[in-house]
Amino acid sequence: MHVVLSGYYGFDNVGDDAILLSIIQALRKCQSDIDITVLSNNPAATEKTYGVKAVNRWKMNEIRQVLKTADGLISGGGSLMQDQTGMKTIPYYAGVIQIAKWLKKPVFVYAQGMGPINHPLSKFIVRKAFNKVKITVRDKASQSLLTEIGVKNEALVVPDPVIGLNGSTFHSKWLAEESLSANTYIAISVRDWPTAVDYKQKIANSLDQLVRHGEQIVFLPMHGEHDAKSSQEVAALMQEKSMIAPGDLSIEEKIAVIGQSKLLIGMRLHSLIFSAIYSTPFIAISYDPKIDAFADIVDQPIVGHVEVDDWDGTLLFEQSTKVLEQLTTVQENMRNKVQAFQDAAATTAKLALEAFTKA
Repeated sequence: MHVVLSGYYGFDNVGDDAILLSIIQALRKCQSDIDITVLSNNPAATEKTYGVKAVNRWKMNEIRQVLKTADGLISGGGSLMQDQTGMKTIPYYAGVIQIAKWLKKPVFVYAQGMGPINHPLSKFIVRKAFNKVKITVRDKASQSLLTEIGVKNEALVVPDPVIGLNGSTFHSKWLAEESLSANTYIAISVRDWPTAVDYKQKIANSLDQLVRHGEQIVFLPMHGEHDAKSSQEVAALMQEKSMIAPGDLSIEEKIAVIGQSKLLIGMRLHSLIFSAIYSTPFIAISYDPKIDAFADIVDQPIVGHVEVDDWDGTLLFEQSTKVLEQLTTVQENMRNKVQAFQDAAATTAKLALEAFTKA
C-alpha cells in the first residue's frame, strides 16, 4: 500500500516532527512494508530523517503526480484547519485534499485539532473539503467545531498521535555528555507569548525556589531558536544556576530529555505529550485551550494562564514540591491514565488503512 502524508512537515517544528514520526511509526506497526510519501518543506531532510519518500509540498504538480500512484491521502495531524495564523493555511491543506478527491483517492483526516476557524470563507472551505472524507479529531472541542460550521460527516475523537509513540529506544547523547541521570532534574519548556502578564519572571522565581530546595533545572527548547531565546530569557531572570539543552537536539533526544526528567514544567503542548509517553508528571502553564484540554485528559495540573495574573512563582513552586513529594503515586496514576490513550492512538492508523482498503 502507498499512502501520502500531508501536514506541517519539514519546518523543524518539534511538535509537527513528533506527529510525523508517530504516524509513520503507527502505520509501519500495522503494515511493515507500507510505502509512505511525505509532502515536505524540506524533502531531502525528511527522507533522510524518517526513511520515507518525500516531495516538495509547494509544487502542486508533484503532489498531483504522487497522489495518482497512491492508495490514499492522510491529512494530519496537528492544527492544520485554522485561520488564526493567516488566511492561506486552510486553502492549502483543503487544496491538497481536493486534489486527492479529484483523483478519486480516499482521504483520512488523522487526529487533527480543529480551529480557530473564524472567517466565513474558511468555514465554507473546510465544510466542502471534509465532505465524503473519513474524519478523526484529537478532542471534543474540535468535534463540536466541525458540527458548528456544518460538516455533515461524523468526526471520531481519538488521542493525539504523539501519545502513541514508543519511546523505549530513545536516548540522549547530550544527557550522557552532561552526566545527567534519569530522575535527577526538572525539565522546563517555555515559549514566547504576547501578554501583559510577566509570566517569565514568575517562572524564574519558582525555579529559583526549586534550586534552593535542592533541584536541578534543565531548559529544553522545543522549537529551535525561538524557544532557545525564551529559555535564555527565563534563565537570565533567575538568581540561581540552570542548564539549557541545545535547541537542535533530534526529536528522539528531546523526547528522552523530557521523559527521563522527574517533573516537567511546560508550555508547549508536545512537551506535555512527551512527558505523558513516559508517565512523567507535568505542571502546565497554559496559553491556549489545547493545553487545558490535554492536561485535563491525563489529569495533570495547570498552575495558571500566561494572560491571567492570578498565579505567581510561589504557587508554581508549591505545586511542584507537592508532586515531587508524591512522585511514585503520581507516576503510577498517570501511567494508568495514559495507557488507555496509547492503546487508542494505535488504532487510528488501523482506521486509516481500513479506509484505504475499503475504498
